[in-house]
Amino acid sequence: EEENIDIEAENIPLDIVFENDDFILVNKKYNMVVHPAYGNYTGTLVNALLYYTNNLSSVNGNIRPGIIHRLDKDTSGLILVAKNNYAHAKLSSMFTDKTIHKTYLCIVKGNFSDENLEGRIENLIGRDTKDRKKMAVVKENGKLAISNYKVVEQVKDYSLVEVLIETGRTHQIRVHMKSINHPILGDVIYGSEDKNVKRQMLHAFKLEFLNPLDNKEYTFTGKLFDDFIEVAKNLKFNISKYTI
Repeated sequence: EEENIDIEAENIPLDIVFENDDFILVNKKYNMVVHPAYGNYTGTLVNALLYYTNNLSSVNGNIRPGIIHRLDKDTSGLILVAKNNYAHAKLSSMFTDKTIHKTYLCIVKGNFSDENLEGRIENLIGRDTKDRKKMAVVKENGKLAISNYKVVEQVKDYSLVEVLIETGRTHQIRVHMKSINHPILGDVIYGSEDKNVKRQMLHAFKLEFLNPLDNKEYTFTGKLFDDFIEVAKNLKFNISKYTI
């Protein structure tokens, strides 16, 4: 029934990183849901996209036009949006085949030992049996989830970490960082509240892929938002290479 709901176009500013005839790359702000869902039909990225363009793929119906992948409401960063059905199929297959490389930047709690400054987390993620709204590392009834992390810098009690994901499970990075006892700063679901942070410090920073539509290599970066920069600077991280 939801698929028959008319979603309104809304004049919401978008940070367009790149656009061609096949796709739009948006640097999504935090506090923005990607697509409408029950009880939340306005203010989403889709509402903004419908105002911005009439060219969006219809593969996922009128609730999720153009949407190939998602980010959590309070995770900022790069999202790829398809402008036609052929592009949608081609770009979507890259996610399935793991030929699109997604790198996230996050601030996590705690410091890593010298032997754990890089690592690969590979396990199953599924619904938390104690709380169905949450995800968790599970032994069965889950989907394979793979994250590769690298510690960029450490200050007292906090670490700046790059995470390259090979799979895109719901809340994957948040669950994985919690699983190694380094929850993301500001993540109230998988970590704890912090009065100095309004949301989880997680940003989809880079997308790299060979575009099957024009056979060109693309590397895109999405600039950090002011709140992430402010928190990083307050903690004395040197994030200059991410803000150029």
